[in-house]
Amino acid sequence: MRGFVVLFKRWIVERLFAHLMRSRRLALDFERRTSSAEAMVYWSRTMVMTRRLTRSRPARA
Repeated sequence: MRGFVVLFKRWIVERLFAHLMRSRRLALDFERRTSSAEAMVYWSRTMVMTRRLTRSRPARA
């Protein structure tokens, strides 16, 4: 391919990786087992979702 081509839904994956890298344990490869690394990914996503659910929203007019 030539030139710049926008990849479909790439920004969703990039945003997911950005949220995961906010967790310090996921920034580097500290885990020895894949099951513990998977648990840390679930924990990180849980933290993101709870922050989204608990943030205050302005009242609608």
